[in-house]
Amino acid sequence: MTSTADAVVIGAGHNGLVAANLLADAGWDVLVLEATEAPGGAVRSAHVTAPGYLSDLYSSFYPLGFASPVLRGLNLDRHGLSWTNAPDVLAHLLPDGRAAVVNRDLDTTAASLEAFAPGDGERWRHAYADWLQVAEPMLDAITSPFPPVRGGVGLLRRLRVAGALRLARRLVLPVRKLGAELFEGEGGPALLAGCALHTDLSPEEAGSGVYGWLLAMLGQQVGWPVPVGGAQRITDALVARLVERGGRIEYDARVERVLTARGRAMGVRTADGADWRARRAVLADVPAPALYLDLVGAAALPPRLVEDLAHFKWDGSTLKVDWALSAPVPWRNRDVAGAGTVHLGADLNGLTTYAAELARGEVPKDPFLLVGQMTVADPSHSPPGTESLWSYTHLPFRRNWRAEEMAGHVARMEEVLETAAPGFRASIVGRHVAGPADLEAAEPSLVGGALGGGTAAAYQQLFLRPIPGLGRADTPVDRLYLASASAHPGGGVHGAPGANAARAALARDRAFTGQVYARAIAAAHRTVYP
Repeated sequence: MTSTADAVVIGAGHNGLVAANLLADAGWDVLVLEATEAPGGAVRSAHVTAPGYLSDLYSSFYPLGFASPVLRGLNLDRHGLSWTNAPDVLAHLLPDGRAAVVNRDLDTTAASLEAFAPGDGERWRHAYADWLQVAEPMLDAITSPFPPVRGGVGLLRRLRVAGALRLARRLVLPVRKLGAELFEGEGGPALLAGCALHTDLSPEEAGSGVYGWLLAMLGQQVGWPVPVGGAQRITDALVARLVERGGRIEYDARVERVLTARGRAMGVRTADGADWRARRAVLADVPAPALYLDLVGAAALPPRLVEDLAHFKWDGSTLKVDWALSAPVPWRNRDVAGAGTVHLGADLNGLTTYAAELARGEVPKDPFLLVGQMTVADPSHSPPGTESLWSYTHLPFRRNWRAEEMAGHVARMEEVLETAAPGFRASIVGRHVAGPADLEAAEPSLVGGALGGGTAAAYQQLFLRPIPGLGRADTPVDRLYLASASAHPGGGVHGAPGANAARAALARDRAFTGQVYARAIAAAHRTVYP
């Protein structure tokens, strides 16, 4: 059996669906092949804890998604997507019981920081003003193909040379250093560091500061919104939009080979032996090692690229637990009760210890938790007077974990919550545990429970992502494009890798300039992979 389309997209994760939508907008006939029974990848919801309790199975809060020029440009509100926010954006609960809180009202946030040190409220205002000066061009740069010419020019125009140099310094600072430069008390640095720990970076690593600053400042600017009705609504809107434009999705269609001829991608073959021909492009929303080593094969690639892939580093494994609670979380400090997201289990030094244990390959004795109060953010997640709660924590990257290891760490996670909220355990009416192997089994792109498609470390970003190269979606195989979080700019639900892959495919296919584009990319690849 052979089926033909202009473009074949491997994977119906949000990046694959974004790419498919943009190609369909350009008038292409698009076919998406999804290995599992459902679309969405790590943007899905289900009832897994108890009847009436909705859980977001993977990602939940979407400041980057809400602010992303890519997703905004798709007008997903026309397909049923709407957003809501918790009363407070984020709270970092310190071991001594104090909490630093971000609220979309700047005065409220400033008052929370002022309680930690006189003047820190005003210092937060200054940090936020710095962010507002660069927010638009910076988000444009983040979500654009590398090099980000338009966003870079916009930043330079606003900041001039001196300001741009100071921003460049801030972008490489460790979050511990950034927090110490911006604030006097513990609250501000804890907020930044907790946000940075959404990645696999430690507070001491170069580049961790920009992640903390970005997420915290986006929280101040737009909040950390959630889709009304769960994360699944993002996926549903992307699918509806694609189908409306004539796109097709085939489920239970696991691609096992990208078909090539004379250095060009011609289509794919699925596990059932069917061939799917691509007239114009193949785009892959799968991790880089899976695309290059499994689907293309080392024999069809430059040897140096294959060698570089041996040094590709995954981000850490993840353990996620969802709970159905009979009542709201009984926080000892009520200041965190209105926060959609709560960070708890460590102050700044504790975060450093936690990250060091992960770096040594050890399971942290005192886990740092990222907690989502979903009913606080969107009451449709559970019955009135209850709470749909989740928490995840990082583990060292491994593919194999024993059940007793997971059970022991779940107990440690619940102990952290019980200490901060006495009576938490007594309110549990349902629980769903997803360890690294469970996450990968349900969503094959989450290899070993790694959420980011590869480490966020500076040595695997920009033109070094996924390996030293162009930092673009183009691959050494003509008309084959990497559209996953393994590509620049990396993890997060913002659609940029998918959009970048679609833009590259469209540029390659242009009637008069496509051949020039192809020759330029091929020459660049020959330089990088001689």
